[in-house]
Amino acid sequence: MTEERTLDFLEAKIEELRQLNASGGIDLSKEIERLEEKLSALRQDLYSNLTDWERVRIARHPKRPYALDYIASVFSDFYELRGDRIIGDDRALLTGLARLEGRPVALLVQQKGRTTEENKERFFGMTRPQGYRKARRTMELAERFGFPVISLIDTSGAYPGVESEELNIGGAIAENLQTMAGLRVPTVAVVIGEGGSGGALAIGLADRVLMLENAIYSVITPEGAAAILWKDKEKAREAATALQMTAPTLLERGLIDGVVAEPLGGAHKNPATTSAALKEALVRHLHELEAMPLDRLLAARYARYRGVGRYVTRAPDQP
Repeated sequence: MTEERTLDFLEAKIEELRQLNASGGIDLSKEIERLEEKLSALRQDLYSNLTDWERVRIARHPKRPYALDYIASVFSDFYELRGDRIIGDDRALLTGLARLEGRPVALLVQQKGRTTEENKERFFGMTRPQGYRKARRTMELAERFGFPVISLIDTSGAYPGVESEELNIGGAIAENLQTMAGLRVPTVAVVIGEGGSGGALAIGLADRVLMLENAIYSVITPEGAAAILWKDKEKAREAATALQMTAPTLLERGLIDGVVAEPLGGAHKNPATTSAALKEALVRHLHELEAMPLDRLLAARYARYRGVGRYVTRAPDQP
């Protein structure tokens, strides 16, 4: 039995004992306490020094909270907006209006499915052109009414099918980037799980970019990079390290603005704690952004993205 299976077994056993204890007749509190101490120690040992590949696995964990879970726990009065007014709706990217501690905000969120049927409906969280155009429509609406824009990113990438190419997926992403660059309202993006390539960036060009502690953000998946670089998808572990795609590394590189802490083992271990941390971070960053004059906000956004990456210019005759 692996350490992860041992954790699952202990969690199930503790829950079983709690139910028996609640039913009365037998006092199991000491046994529950003993198992909880053992579980806590095992979690600390297993999750305190995660490798990049282990964080990738946690970011993709099927029980990890998805965008709709955070909408329910962090926001209130969510009102969904559907359709791009050209082709139709896309269920992988949801948009709408909500309140964050009473403050109206516009939401752009990518949603994966938990069941086979839901994944078919949501294209496994991979957005199509109509989804990105719907997002742009919502951003323009938010700008008109002065609502901040919040993005929750969770996708392995934009949908790569023939349909997307026929409907100009590249153009839809480019239009979103142009729109976000010039939005005259504060914007915050949070990578809550996977942040894959242009599919994530299309709603992620924000004034502040945050990541949950075990989220990942990269131009390509580890498997895709391994297939290109080594012609071997089994090299995904090595690719995950080479891509420098984890939240702590990206914060150190200055590519994101903050890391939202997760419970040991990942957000799915205690969704309520993760939601509270996410809400605190969103409120704090929005408060800072809204305190900035508009011209300063736009100038800072321009400088931020002009400053991404490094290059050196040389004269033609220099080696």
